[in-house]
Amino acid sequence: MSLAPRVVLVHRTTEYDELVAHHGTHGQAAFFLSTRGRDIEEIAERHRRTGRALAEVAAAIPLNWRQARVERADLDRFLFAPEDVVLVVGQDGLVANVAKYLDGQPVIGIDTDPGRNPGVLVRHRPEHAATLLASVGAARADELTMVEAVADDTQRLVALNEIYLGTAGHQTARYRLGLEVDGGVVEAQASSGVLVGTGTGATGWLRSLWQERGARLTLPSPTEDRLLWFVREAWPSPVTGTSLVAGELTASASLTLTVESDRLIAFGDGIETDALELTWGQTVRVGACAHRLRLVG
Repeated sequence: MSLAPRVVLVHRTTEYDELVAHHGTHGQAAFFLSTRGRDIEEIAERHRRTGRALAEVAAAIPLNWRQARVERADLDRFLFAPEDVVLVVGQDGLVANVAKYLDGQPVIGIDTDPGRNPGVLVRHRPEHAATLLASVGAARADELTMVEAVADDTQRLVALNEIYLGTAGHQTARYRLGLEVDGGVVEAQASSGVLVGTGTGATGWLRSLWQERGARLTLPSPTEDRLLWFVREAWPSPVTGTSLVAGELTASASLTLTVESDRLIAFGDGIETDALELTWGQTVRVGACAHRLRLVG
C-alpha cells in the first residue's frame, strides 16, 4: 500500500514576529518603530495576512494527505522526500531559498501579499490551493533552469537565481578566470567578484548588471538552458586583465575560476551563510545544473 502524498508547507518568520522577539513586547516594538517614523500597524497587518494565508492553505490540504511545516531558517536541516508536494507560502525569494534542497518535487508558490510581491515565483492566491493540490499531478509545470558551482574538493552549491564568487567582504578578489567555449582562454583578474545567473535571476541582481553593461547580451528566459555571467569592476594592471568580463554559457559550457587569494567564497541567491569556502589554488566550475525546479503553473 503506497503512502499518501506529503505536503510540505514552507514559510518564513514575519517581520512582526522578528521585531517582537527582539524587543520583547508589541508595545516596545511599536515605540522603537515610532522613533524612526514608522507605524507598527502596517507591519502587523502584513503579519495577519500571512497568518490568514497559512491557515487557508493548510485547510485546503486533503485530510488523507500527510503534512509537514518547515521555516526558512530550518531548510538546511529538513529532509525532503521524492513524493513531497511543496507549498511555498510567502514571497518570491522563499521559492529560491527552497529550490536548492529539491530534486524534482513540484512546487506551488502562494503569494501572501499580492501587489507587494512581484509574483514571479509565487504565482497563486491562497484560495486556489485546494484546486492546485487536487490537480498537481496533471498541472502544467515550468522547468526552471538552475545554476551550480562545483569545487575541485567536491563542494557543491546550487541556486535558482545566481551564484556569486568573490570575497566575503566584497573587497578585491584575485583569481584566474577560464572560459571553455572560447578556446580555453584564461585571464588573471582582480575584481569585485563574478556573478553567474539564470533566466529566473534576470529579474534581480543579474538584470542590474546586464543594464549597466548596455544590454549587449540577450537575457535568457527562466526555462532556457543558457546562463549569463559578468565580472564586477575588473581592475587592469600589469598582471591582471579585463578582456573576459561578460558572456553567456550554454547548457554544456562552464566557467572556471582558480583562486589566487587567501580566501574566496561562492554563495547562491544572496544567502552568504551557506557558502563554499575556497582557498589558494582551488578551482571551481560554474554552469547550468542538471536538476530543474518544477514550478506549478
